[in-house]
Amino acid sequence: MKIISYNVNGIRSAISKGFINWLQQANPDVVCLQEIKATEDQVATLDLELAGYPCHYWFPATKKGYSGVAILSKIEPNNIVFGTGIPHMDFEGRVIRVDFDDFSVMSLYVPSGTNSDRLDHKFMFMDDFQNYINELKKEIPNLIICGDYNICHEAIDIHDPVRNKKVSGFLPEERAWLDGFMKSGFIDSFRFFNKEPGNYTWWTVRVPTARTQNKGWRIDYCLVSESLKQKLKRAVILPEARHSDHCPILVEID
Repeated sequence: MKIISYNVNGIRSAISKGFINWLQQANPDVVCLQEIKATEDQVATLDLELAGYPCHYWFPATKKGYSGVAILSKIEPNNIVFGTGIPHMDFEGRVIRVDFDDFSVMSLYVPSGTNSDRLDHKFMFMDDFQNYINELKKEIPNLIICGDYNICHEAIDIHDPVRNKKVSGFLPEERAWLDGFMKSGFIDSFRFFNKEPGNYTWWTVRVPTARTQNKGWRIDYCLVSESLKQKLKRAVILPEARHSDHCPILVEID
């Protein structure tokens, strides 16, 4: 099964830039979307169905045009879970999960820490999410958590670790949380196959040349339960897709 995760920075904007044609060519089985910035009735869902994704599930934020996650699938899941039951997460539409026979796939959008209030909110989110996953794993041990974590794990995952060490997304406390989350039973699928520098998934639009010069951050991950380690077949970043300030990532499992 091929799973793609993509922060589209607005699904309607991405569609206007050729997202659906690209999706047909990439041909994943499941697609985890973040930052959809739309409700289902605002999306060309018929076009997605015609592209081969009859199953699509949307969990927008309460605030219009903000945040939101979704999952597209060629295969009908056994179960769909919208949100976590934790109000501050669900109000902003940040978690959706689909359950298949052998594993579950989650689309996750961790908040960014754009100011002190949002940074405090981000830390609360991270702590609550860790606790939520700790409990969920007792029921569903085989988890694939795909999404925008808004954190670079190591210095190799950011183009300038020295100048960004005090910037949210690369703060020591954020990195320590992500490190601990991975060590709680998850594999960074991309790093499982690729240890090379210069592999990023997001480039700031504030610097027009950031993407062409590959001055980016790797903040999008497909984290896979240790129990699925033997099923990992491939994991790659797809920087040629340009429908967003992020690019998609792919993990393939047997």
